[in-house]
Amino acid sequence: MKFSQFKLLVDMMFTPDEQGGIKKRYDGVDVRQMHPLVLAYIGDAFFHLFVRTRLLSYEQAKVHALHAFSAQIVSAVWQHKAYLGIEPMLTDEEKAIYRRGRNAKSHAPRSSSVAEYHSSTGFEALLGALYLSEKFERLQEISEASFDVISRAMMAEIHGNTTEGTEEK
Repeated sequence: MKFSQFKLLVDMMFTPDEQGGIKKRYDGVDVRQMHPLVLAYIGDAFFHLFVRTRLLSYEQAKVHALHAFSAQIVSAVWQHKAYLGIEPMLTDEEKAIYRRGRNAKSHAPRSSSVAEYHSSTGFEALLGALYLSEKFERLQEISEASFDVISRAMMAEIHGNTTEGTEEK
């Protein structure tokens, strides 16, 4: 980011509102009009925090292990699998947000396929839209279901099962 862009962003962020406080810039913004990669940016941050918090139920002392495991869970590969598992529970509006995120122009890293990366971007856009719309109950429901899908799929993979623990290899 160029210094002039950074300065403009800082000036916008810290401009006081009418009461002298810092205004939340997304107030009154229609998330359906927001760029899907911005929604994915927020959704990614939310899911990282959600997963890290969830993992505290299992381990509190080994920070390196927590970091490594959470990084794997929030990877494009596992988020893609999570989306496939939760898709039946989504509304048409939520599926439309996912498609906008999935179809946004972005570049996939080498750690996942292009399809998995785009799918994970759609998943993150959905979470970001729910967060910014302050639909926290639905966000929690989808996040918990996603964590459950990922957990079961990881266990199936560890134990050599091909379909979520129902078939042996």
